[in-house]
Amino acid sequence: MSTIAAIATPNAAGGIGIIRISGEDALSVTEKCFRSYSGKKVLDMKGYHALYGQIFDGDSPVDEAVVIVYRAPKSYTGENVCEICCHGGLYIMQKVLRLIFSLGAKPAEAGEFTKRAYLNGKMDLAQAEGVMNIISASGEAALNAARNTLKGNVSKKIGEICASLISAAAALAAWSDYPDEDIPAVESGELRKTLDKAQIELKKLLDRYNSGKAVTQGVNTVICGKPNVGKSTLMNVLSGCERSIVTSIAGTTRDVVEETVRVGEILLRLADTAGIHDTADEVESIGVNMAKSRIDTADLILAVFDVSRPLDNEDLLLLELCKNKRCLGIVNKSDLEPHFTQSDIEKYIPVSITLSAKNEESIEDIRKALESILGTEGLDFSQEILAAERQYNYAKKAHECINEAIAAIDMGFTVDAVNVSIDCAIEQLLTLTGKKASEEIVNEVFSKFCVGK
Repeated sequence: MSTIAAIATPNAAGGIGIIRISGEDALSVTEKCFRSYSGKKVLDMKGYHALYGQIFDGDSPVDEAVVIVYRAPKSYTGENVCEICCHGGLYIMQKVLRLIFSLGAKPAEAGEFTKRAYLNGKMDLAQAEGVMNIISASGEAALNAARNTLKGNVSKKIGEICASLISAAAALAAWSDYPDEDIPAVESGELRKTLDKAQIELKKLLDRYNSGKAVTQGVNTVICGKPNVGKSTLMNVLSGCERSIVTSIAGTTRDVVEETVRVGEILLRLADTAGIHDTADEVESIGVNMAKSRIDTADLILAVFDVSRPLDNEDLLLLELCKNKRCLGIVNKSDLEPHFTQSDIEKYIPVSITLSAKNEESIEDIRKALESILGTEGLDFSQEILAAERQYNYAKKAHECINEAIAAIDMGFTVDAVNVSIDCAIEQLLTLTGKKASEEIVNEVFSKFCVGK
């Protein structure tokens, strides 16, 4: 493989900037531009050692720097790696990087360092996705989940499930393919136990992912309600700043205002929409239609109602739109005289709370209600949690294949028919961890990484 290089620190000014170089010629490329104050050579350095000196472009000094060497195979990528730690100005980092390119290194593609770690057996595909989740973690729970994935907990669990299925499939194939040999028949009861256990373990992983997604990736959430019920006030309280305009005039919000906020450990990708009501105003009408569209596509709805006014047909329309959806009913303006009760809302939306959106203490009530709806309450993020939608999809397909195998046993199908479904489940699980992933799948995973990681 070629020797690659990229800036590994954020694209912003800082105290220190790091240029990472990986490949067979990483040390020799660095040697050409770095002179240590001690006189020691980069090529003579042991792994996990550092030198302090200067970067030179020919005979012209560029910057002072510390060079850290990691020798193959004991490096992040499994290759020789050098990290040049220079001053963190944008111009100086780019100048050093261009110098490294001129000496023979090539620009690293998005995620190429981690991709090489995967290709060199330093981690599997599931662990690699844990790397990106660590980078994007927005809270302690998300960080714990990502750290456990990187440690290989998910891969270990998938490996255990896969190993049990491979053992069962091998026994079925041997008995089926060699009928003249003295191979004992596979007991359907034992086979069913193996499949039942695999089914249960995968179901746990799938359920944890759906609940944990609210913490690790965030939930597309829409705030909706009639005009002037307090949607924008709620948006601002959750955001911690005046993100939406708040006035006593109905219909102030005509567009969709978006913000990402964290409520406890839950990440909400919030959209404050125009008030849902009948209007002859063309611009307002566009905003109302956008709000209705967001309700259809949102993963979570915060439906707001003004308790100081009786429920009317527009409120009832919203309640109907929210039926059978993941929704939190918010009975707002509890500091005013009520004209209906929370129980009236709960006829349509089972989980509802009463509060005053102006009161910041109401966030705690919202947090508890959201944990109940999203299933994050009491979720142990030290357990195995799938790291990405890709992993979830393959685990789901494997679960479906196991269900097919169980159904085939129950209906008295032949061993061959059962084994086809088991083989299908095995293939999905091997693809999940990357042991049988196509080049297209691998490229897709690493295309989502940042350059330099």
